[in-house]
This record gives sequence, C-alpha cells and structure tokens, in this order.
Amino acid sequence: MATVPVSSLPMATRIRPRTALVASADRSFRQRLFETLTGLRWQVREANSGAQAWAAAEETAPEAIIVDSWLPDLDLTEFLKDFRGQYPDVDLISASGASEQESPRGPYRQELLYALRRSQDTDTAVWNAAPALNATKAPLEAMQAKGVIQAKEWTNPAIPAPPAFPPQSVTAFVAHTSAAPAAVLPASMTPPFAKPEAVASERLPELIGFAPCMIEVSRRIRLVAPRSTPVLIEGPTGSGKELVAEALHRLSPRSRKPFVAINCAAIPEALLEAELFGHTRGAFTGAVQGRVGRIEAADGGTLFLDEIGEMPLGLQSKLLRFVECGELQRVGDNETVKVDVRILAATHQTLAQQTLTGAFRADLYYRLAVFLIRTPALADHIEDMPHLVNHFLARMGREDPVKRIDKGALAKLAAHDWPGNVRELEHVLERGAILAGEEAVMTVREVDFGLTMN
Repeated sequence: MATVPVSSLPMATRIRPRTALVASADRSFRQRLFETLTGLRWQVREANSGAQAWAAAEETAPEAIIVDSWLPDLDLTEFLKDFRGQYPDVDLISASGASEQESPRGPYRQELLYALRRSQDTDTAVWNAAPALNATKAPLEAMQAKGVIQAKEWTNPAIPAPPAFPPQSVTAFVAHTSAAPAAVLPASMTPPFAKPEAVASERLPELIGFAPCMIEVSRRIRLVAPRSTPVLIEGPTGSGKELVAEALHRLSPRSRKPFVAINCAAIPEALLEAELFGHTRGAFTGAVQGRVGRIEAADGGTLFLDEIGEMPLGLQSKLLRFVECGELQRVGDNETVKVDVRILAATHQTLAQQTLTGAFRADLYYRLAVFLIRTPALADHIEDMPHLVNHFLARMGREDPVKRIDKGALAKLAAHDWPGNVRELEHVLERGAILAGEEAVMTVREVDFGLTMN
C-alpha cells in the first residue's frame, strides 16, 4: 500500500489540535491567556470556577490546565491534588507555581509558561516600572517618559490604570496626577511598592483596588465565607457592603442556595414583620392570601439584612428569637417553622454605640456581630481611584463606546471629598460620560458633582 507523504497532508491532519483549560474567576486573566495561547495554535477552554474546570476536563480531556492562584468555590490545594490524581497525564500549572514541579512536564510546557508570563506581565507592567522611576520627576511624568502610559491620557481598558503612591492626603495625590510639575514626595510618603503577586492571591475580583484596607476586606471575607458564622458588615453608605455580602455567599457552601436581601430601611414598619416572617391569609387587612417571608425563602442559603440599624426595637426581639433557635412564626399563625439560613447584616451606623443608647438591642448585636467586616470610605483608599475609574468606564463601555479620561479630570475626581463613596463615583462617571456626548475623552468640564457639591 502506498504511503502518503506527510508534507502532502493538510495542516489539520499533520498537527493535532492541542487543548488547554484555563481555570480562573478573573475574566481578564482568562482572556489574556486565551489570546496568547490561540496565537500559539492552542484550543482554549475556559472555566470560572473549580466545578466548571472539572466538568470541562471531563468533556474535552485537555493536554494542559492553567489554574489561577485561587478558586472561588474550591480550596486550591485540594483541587490541585485531586486533579493530579484524576488526570495524572495532564500538564498542570498554577499561577502561583505551587504545582509545577509535581506535575508531569508536557512537551509544550514552555509555551504554557510563556503564555502565563505574558498574562501576568500585562497586569504587572506598570507596577514593575515603579521602582525605576527617576527621582527628579513626578511619578506620572516618569511613567509617561517610559511609555507605560500616554502623555495626555490613559486609555481604558487596554492600558492598566497607573498605580499611585499611596498618599497621606488628597492634596498629595492631586499633585501627582495633575499636569503641572509636582514636587518629589518625601521618603516618608513613598512606601515600597507591593508586588502584584503578593496581593493577587488575597484580592477578590468584586473588590476593586490594591489599598491595604481593601486587601484586608478580601482577606476577612475569605476567612469567614466557608463557615455559617453570622457576619456584621459596617461601613459608610455607598462603600460596597452588599458586594461584600454577595462575595460571602458566593464563596460559601451555600452558594447554590438562595441569596435573599432585604433593606430594613426601605419597608414601612407595619409591613416589615410580614415581609420578613411571612403571613397567613387574613392575618391583617389586605392579606387576601398567605405569603412566605424573606427568611423562609432563604432556607438553606443566605439572608442579607441591609441597614439592620433601622429595624424597630419590637421587631428586633422577634428576630433575636429566630437567631437563637432557628424557628419563625408567620404573622397570624400559631405554628412554628424551622429554617436554616446564614445571616449577614449591614449598617452604615456604629451598632456598638447604638446599643449604649438603647437604640439597638445589645443581645441581638452580639449575636449578629460574631464576625465584623468594615468597608472603608473611598477617601481612605483614594490611591485606588485610577483602578476604580478604569473599572467603571469599562463597565459602561459594554453598551456604549468606551470613554477615556484625561489627567485633569482624574485630578478633579481625586480632590473631591466623596461623601457618597464608590457609588457616588460611579454616578459621577456615568454623568460625565453622558455629558461628553460623542467625544471619546472625558475632561474636567464633564466631571460634575451636582449643584449642591460644586
């Protein structure tokens, strides 16, 4: 039988497609690996969790898997160990490098490591440039000279936002983001730059920024999320308390069960009890049929009580009974119902002080505040301003063309007091994007804080 020369075979026949699985909750990380690996003629499957990675591996039998430094639903160490046991021939690489030496080295290991380095270099390019800044120049000007960011504006989302020296005052931050020459920061105000790798394993994707206070919030979420411990989230209005609650639920064993949120300040006192505990038909005027309450609807999952400090004292005592015994009684019913929920509560008030004045029950406070997480005001992590701006502009760009922002507008944003915190920043940027109209760049003219704040 005649042998067909290999050179005459189609390329698809000569080269068997190689499949790589990328497991990461960070979509941008997956996208960067996808672009690099497809350029190296890999077929790429993506998974945003450990469970998805297992399912994809069963479907595609990949030659390699690249796993990010953490997974939202599974312990990374256990996942790597179990995956190696189930798929001993798959070339397994973790972003932290923890498993490379224990995994079999495939023939294309160098391509995989190259793609991983490229994806990480995209994140760290700006950070790595920081130690080499010329001491005679302001940080922003030196980065412009190195080509890390553009001279007139930084773009979004292709170029990462420039990391700022964590300032001790808003004035110092503005000095380094304005177009005018800035004085060199004194040594006491120029702490060493943190390596991105040191914080990437701690920061949650929902929480934008690398300030120490934000990394601490992520750390606390990870510590308590796997437990059923009640958590009290305190922080000013607009600082992301509900994001924290959602992250706690997502990383918990209850993530497949309901996440039920209720704002205790948004419902009239007369209806709040029925909304929480449910009611029977005819329990009160207008109750034409029975209804399951929010607590019962969250059975097996998580109940998020936002603005718990606004709950009336009479209702606090009924909530206390449920927290203690896990049983509730619907309005108008004599029977009790057993419900298994994890309670997360949030408030912009300091409940410990409220207990001293009698405005909040001390016994309920101590049962809700078993673990405390505080979300910082935007003014406390103003160095994250470029990252937040980049995030919001990219999100708005899903429906409209992505806007860019110039240095003057960024400096004006940094100089603001931000009483509404991150939520206010999002609204100001949305307003600015509308005011900019068809213009691609948002300038100082479009940064409008509202008539009462100018």
